[in-house]
Amino acid sequence: MTPWLDYQRPLVWVFQFWPALFLSVTTSVLATLLCRKLAMRLGIVDKPDNLVKTHKEPVAYLGGVAILFGILAGILAGIFCVTEALSQMSVFWLIMLTGGALTACAVGLADDILDLSPKHKLVGQILAATFLVSAGIRPHVAWFGESAPDMVHWVLNSILVYVFVLGATNSLNLLDGLDGLCAGVTGIMTVGLLVLSVLWAMTGVSETDDPIRLIMCLALLGSVLGFLPFNRHPARIFMGDAGSLLLGFFVAVIMIFFAKSAQGCLVVLMIFGLPLLDTSVSLTRRWLNRKPLFESDRGHVYDQIMDRGQSQQKTVALCYSLCLLFVLIGLFMSLLHVVYGGLLACLVLVLSGVVVWRKGFLEMKGLRGAIQKSD
Repeated sequence: MTPWLDYQRPLVWVFQFWPALFLSVTTSVLATLLCRKLAMRLGIVDKPDNLVKTHKEPVAYLGGVAILFGILAGILAGIFCVTEALSQMSVFWLIMLTGGALTACAVGLADDILDLSPKHKLVGQILAATFLVSAGIRPHVAWFGESAPDMVHWVLNSILVYVFVLGATNSLNLLDGLDGLCAGVTGIMTVGLLVLSVLWAMTGVSETDDPIRLIMCLALLGSVLGFLPFNRHPARIFMGDAGSLLLGFFVAVIMIFFAKSAQGCLVVLMIFGLPLLDTSVSLTRRWLNRKPLFESDRGHVYDQIMDRGQSQQKTVALCYSLCLLFVLIGLFMSLLHVVYGGLLACLVLVLSGVVVWRKGFLEMKGLRGAIQKSD
């Protein structure tokens, strides 16, 4: 039986964290308006190229900075509004993960303005993940059983932190290709993680982790909700790499706080299923067709859906629906024994592969299959 079905806290205990959501939304809205004006005045805009960037007019960047302000406001609200529910370790971890978030956003912002090389972006992402490792924020998967030396667990779980951070940041960066897509998908995934956080908190799984999970989910959800109305088609502001790397980092941190077991890892990876699917399809497609793996193109899942005659709005709505499906499957998996959850994950993986293959998503044809090399 699932541990959290034995409730140890009343639902009202969770309500004390909700100011983090309200302040995050408000701050994100105001910051988005301010950042858009500032970006247009300073000329920090994304210009169309009719190849990968198909919008008609220059669109303001700095949306990622606005999201960052919303997240920071939510975290501060969580710290000051629920002081009694936070241990000193919880506050320290929130400070350290904030440092990592600032690093991820700064690297993305530098890329938006200066067009960094992939190597420099990778170094920045590794630095952001190092904030977590140095603070002791890592999964607690028992590798090779409990009999393995503690050092083995420490090393492997630390490596897993980098895998989560690099995987999530780059996956959401690749998903940021249509108006409102990355922000909306992140919001849907965060709702799923928030539901999981509430269920875990009501059972008193961890006095340290439960408040952090709730604060992070509410802060992230609020910041995305405040930004999304300005990012929907036709977008008035883009999040840029500053936003996609920031969102990826923050989602990765939340997933790490759930990765306390093999089952926890499976559940959060399923919730993160759509970005993983898009990244896997893109890289596999390029590899099969002997194209550069890390060159931009217009062959992502959402691009190919549009290639099949769907409008941008319908494509985004379809991606939202697919994301919600992955989230619901992940929440259902959390109720199952790890063996059955693993079998369900394998089934979803196989079915996804069959659909991708049968629909021709691994082929490289026409404009959307053309690799556009950077200058």
